[in-house]
Amino acid sequence: MRVVDLINKKKLGEKLTKEEIDFVVLGYTKGEVPDYQMSAMLMAIYFKGMDREETSNLTDAFVRSGDTVDLSRIEGIKVDKHSTGGVGDKISLIVTPLVASCGIPVAKMSGRGLGHTGGTVDKLESIEGFKIELSGEEFIKNVNEHKMAIVGQSGDLTPADKKIYALRDVTGTIDSIPLIASSIMSKKIASGADAIVLDVKVGSGAFMKNLEDARVLARTMVDIGGELGRKTVAVITNMDQPLGHEVGNANEVYEAIEVLKGHGAQDETEVALTIASYMAVLGGAYQTVEEAHAFFEKLIESGEAIEKLKTFVSIQGGNPDLIEHPEKLPVASTHLEVKADIEGYVSGFDAEKVGVAAMMLGAGRQKKEDPIDYSAGITLKKKIRDHVNLGDVLCVLHTNHDSTVEAEKMVRAAFAFSANEPAPVKYIYEIVQ
Repeated sequence: MRVVDLINKKKLGEKLTKEEIDFVVLGYTKGEVPDYQMSAMLMAIYFKGMDREETSNLTDAFVRSGDTVDLSRIEGIKVDKHSTGGVGDKISLIVTPLVASCGIPVAKMSGRGLGHTGGTVDKLESIEGFKIELSGEEFIKNVNEHKMAIVGQSGDLTPADKKIYALRDVTGTIDSIPLIASSIMSKKIASGADAIVLDVKVGSGAFMKNLEDARVLARTMVDIGGELGRKTVAVITNMDQPLGHEVGNANEVYEAIEVLKGHGAQDETEVALTIASYMAVLGGAYQTVEEAHAFFEKLIESGEAIEKLKTFVSIQGGNPDLIEHPEKLPVASTHLEVKADIEGYVSGFDAEKVGVAAMMLGAGRQKKEDPIDYSAGITLKKKIRDHVNLGDVLCVLHTNHDSTVEAEKMVRAAFAFSANEPAPVKYIYEIVQ
């Protein structure tokens, strides 16, 4: 077998076999296939695509290129969730204690934020004492006893994907559905879950900017899950504006607490309960999403949901008192109100600009090694359909930086206004299963 022959085969739109995909992917991981040949293959895939079987085989090759997590010692159906990334997305913090409360084990590996999207690990580390690194024994024990654990990604999972992703970044092949889907699903499958709920975000703050592309990505990932023996559901959700009102690490923990106390914003509450409900059904706790949804509503109303969050924080070394008193979470020294210089209705958002502005304030990182400020972020006071009078506060910037000029410019540019009230915002577009 020669790589150049396989490049030509894909260039002509022909189907690659499992053995051929393995030969290229595993050969590249070992350094036997050079960058220039893999670049050519990626471009051929970009233009000619891959069918369902090819994409599943590519995902499987990524999984088998490195370590996999063995969760066999955890009792029950292990259910994971994954978000394709957005702004103000604190859903993992909400669904983990909810799903654990109905006896479904949530054994989750999460990443750090990069660019305009936040990371669950960073948010949890804004809680005093919270340990994102657990030993294998601690991880298994926590999930078996309390049905939940979230740790940072560790081990040599999917090294082929990491190496190929870096090459995609510099060869203009990032936005290829088979390559995106196999990258996401390989990490979830290597992490050991039996079932997966995908939060596929679409809009100005998401990687997928339009609904049709989001549908194709969702369908592709659900199909991969099915091909590789994982029950998979995708929930396509709106990211045309940040989720909830808070952007930034400690800010988002605070808002997740509010949701679990029953005081959360409508959009994040609806998205969180929907995703939690599908997780509960895939895990076998309920037959229908409606039954699961009703259970979670009662759990929040009774106060049990917030108690479960306290347990989650405690078993990973965090200070549970911060859940009862979230005002003790990290707070920035400077709080700048950004006021409206126009009247009308908020008609649109560039959510990505809000994420970038938060990063400028210290809440995010441009490079993986950059430090972050847990107290930095943005509180949105106005969202789509809200009426704005001259001088009303649009948002509040929280930072420890000396200057907020560039962040303020960026966040002002994120708001769009109109004289007429816009149509209601749809939070969840559809379910793919």
